[in-house]
Amino acid sequence: MADSGGESQLAVAEKRVEPDLRSVLVTSVLNLDKLDTDLYRGTHHWIPRTKRLFGGQIVGQALVAAAKSVSENVYAHSLHCYFVRAGDPKVPVLYQVERTRDGQSFCVRSVKAIQHGKAILICQASFHMQQPSPLEHQFIMPIVPPPEALLTIEELIQQYLSDPNLADNARQGLNKILADEVPIEIKPVNPPDFYRRVAMEPKKLFWVRARGHIGNGDMKLHCCVAAYVSDYYFLGTALLPYPNQRAQFSASLDHAMWFHSTFRADEWMLYECESPWAGGSRGFVQGRLWRQDGVLAASCAQEGVIRVKALSQSKL
Repeated sequence: MADSGGESQLAVAEKRVEPDLRSVLVTSVLNLDKLDTDLYRGTHHWIPRTKRLFGGQIVGQALVAAAKSVSENVYAHSLHCYFVRAGDPKVPVLYQVERTRDGQSFCVRSVKAIQHGKAILICQASFHMQQPSPLEHQFIMPIVPPPEALLTIEELIQQYLSDPNLADNARQGLNKILADEVPIEIKPVNPPDFYRRVAMEPKKLFWVRARGHIGNGDMKLHCCVAAYVSDYYFLGTALLPYPNQRAQFSASLDHAMWFHSTFRADEWMLYECESPWAGGSRGFVQGRLWRQDGVLAASCAQEGVIRVKALSQSKL
């Protein structure tokens, strides 16, 4: 993906980030207060329009809690989570860490996220001491335009809003999206049509990165940010083939992630999402996060409940 003719001025400008402009994902969203040994408290920054806690934040904070209990020479290589209850945005979340196993190469942590005395998420994370291996292979990264050539979600919406013929209900919906203070930046490869519903293959590609600066720092922190990022509109991939159906209710049931290579979550990564199956009021989605140089950074999988209602012709 490197430009053999040299980087454009825009690309260089995008990389020129002041170190003091710390990402809100680091300073607030994924920040935990230590209450006792292996016991932490997390608050929340961004509440989606569902008025429930964002699942990616709970996963990210759970991984932060787990990472605080392991040595500096091991790094997360996988996590497996179950969402047990909806999160309450009005109260903090407690994270209780159990040191399940410490081995020579691997260690495992179990984390329970608690609100009102009950678990809202159960997470197991495994950490691994990095080791060389002659066995190395990966898929090939999709060929797509670089992020410098694409528009952000916000820029695309502004283009739609400039259309004088845009229907009032579509305009209101787009303005609601703009009002969300999402702490990540997204540049769709194939931009969705925000107000015309068209059936699409259950696949999508978009560039994504954390807003603000994180820096080289600890790889554990970048994994926690990537866990947050990985859940953003992930399950929505399963709805792409159904333009005449509106989700009345959707929620993640579980979330799994595998970390393959080092990466920086504050630099553009390509998120490749696909939904190989949906049925029984559930949808299954898979994802791959690629570094710009074509290295596969992480893989994700999730199943969620999706209950839909057919749209009337007047709303299509």
